[in-house]
Amino acid sequence: MECNDLILKRVFLKHAHYGASERPYSASLPVDFRRAYPQCVPQTPSTLFLNIRNLAKMFYACSKHSFVERRSLNLSPVGIRSRKMLAQYGRLALVLFCRYQIHTGLQHSIIRATQPSCLPLDNVTLPQKLKQAGYSTHMVGKWHLGFYKRGCLPTRRGFDSFFGSLLGSGDYYSHYKCEGPGMCGYDLHEGEEAAWEQDRGLYSTLMYTQKAVGILANHNPSKPLFLYLAYQAVHSPLQVPSRYLERYKGIVNPHRRKYAAMVSCLDEAVRNLTLALKRYHYYDNTVIVYSSDNGGQPLVGGSNWPLRGSKATLWEGGIRAVGFVHSPLLAKKGTECRSLVHISDWFPTLVTLGEGTLDEDLNLDGYDVWEAISEGLPSPRQDILHNIDPIYVKAKNGSWKAGYGLWNTAVQAALRVGHWKLLTGVPGYSDWVPPQTFNTQRLTLRWHSERVRWDRGKSLWLFNITSDPYERVDLSQRYPHVVKKMLMRLVQYNKTAVRVHYPAKDLRSNPQYNDGVWGPWYKDEIGDRYDHLLTNHLSSRGGWNRKIQK
Repeated sequence: MECNDLILKRVFLKHAHYGASERPYSASLPVDFRRAYPQCVPQTPSTLFLNIRNLAKMFYACSKHSFVERRSLNLSPVGIRSRKMLAQYGRLALVLFCRYQIHTGLQHSIIRATQPSCLPLDNVTLPQKLKQAGYSTHMVGKWHLGFYKRGCLPTRRGFDSFFGSLLGSGDYYSHYKCEGPGMCGYDLHEGEEAAWEQDRGLYSTLMYTQKAVGILANHNPSKPLFLYLAYQAVHSPLQVPSRYLERYKGIVNPHRRKYAAMVSCLDEAVRNLTLALKRYHYYDNTVIVYSSDNGGQPLVGGSNWPLRGSKATLWEGGIRAVGFVHSPLLAKKGTECRSLVHISDWFPTLVTLGEGTLDEDLNLDGYDVWEAISEGLPSPRQDILHNIDPIYVKAKNGSWKAGYGLWNTAVQAALRVGHWKLLTGVPGYSDWVPPQTFNTQRLTLRWHSERVRWDRGKSLWLFNITSDPYERVDLSQRYPHVVKKMLMRLVQYNKTAVRVHYPAKDLRSNPQYNDGVWGPWYKDEIGDRYDHLLTNHLSSRGGWNRKIQK
């Protein structure tokens, strides 16, 4: 039987397309599909990359007594023995790009829907490299990497197909999003157009899972597949089908209850995706990567306890994301990878695993960490630049003096080297937020009082993250020589930084000028000329990068 015949046969399988909440059909499979149909198995592995938004660390605790204190994923089909747990750092954009934020111009904040900005167009992306290696590349879910002109869209950045949203958040059912009064629009797309005809008002986790399963069902398994599935969950707004809420009536806090229900829906989605990989004969030669872009937000149900801080901060609670890699191809399964891993490492790791090429002129910031993950060998990565944001200079007490004349500690920055982590400026809200599951108290009554103020207090910290992952003991006064070395490393990194690109709001982005849909508003020829007229946030200041280099 040829591979194409197998694909045609799938069409007649009962329940070929099932959602996250439906019980999958159990079709009889060959005992060893790879042995039975070797012509249908590619030499290079397929990859299913799952990116979950704002998944809090607390949902990965190990107790089995309650939902919020157990492992979040109901992965009986995946199997604990076949996966490797890991903690990684980095933002969403770096999955596809392999450059630190300072090397992209995106080191300040996020890309707003109204900004003429996107992932830099002059650099190659992960799906583009995988396509060169013979992969089919598909994306389902949230893009959030800019869309002001068509060249920024996923299908122009290496994906053969795209189904999902362009913005960072929105309604899970209606797929509408408002960016302010009179700035509301529809945000569900198929390829480069609005997906009006495919929209049935379905909850996005279920809808994206169905779409991903459909891609698996219709793809030729003899060709390697890269499927990037970026779920909207568990980002705000907290919305979930009521049947999931019923499981958590015992959770008093309403935000936490909804958050738990949303993660349960994700559990079922991952379970059914794994079963689909087995049903359509990908599983034995597939790497599943489960990742998150940052820590949780306590204001909307997340909990990073006992880590410090939250989403949008440089404390561990904001930047440490827990995930796993699952694959029969792992040499050592059921273990934990304690090596340093940054999200930019997935680019060279997956390209190398897919037998692609990494040109020297790519100037990648990531490393191939497959041997560290699969075999438990030491990671080639020794440091991580979490970020340098030259615009965010709110530490009023920061100074060159506090930085030993090497660095202005008013600038927000964070660097990890081995066991050590250095922070300067205002890293963001800095308290430890206890779990709020079984109480309805206001958060302000539950938080500790160790907040970092803009107008006074410290502007530099040093922690040994290995021995103090909760960042409670500042060692900057005890080890000034370590501080100086790390400050010098920050200076070296900053010399390689490109100017921040954070343009002003463009009123032409309003969906009312685009038939009520969020989408590209630049015409390429006009936009290119307009690019030269736009001034970014730094233009009138002469560039903060030069200032902090003294």
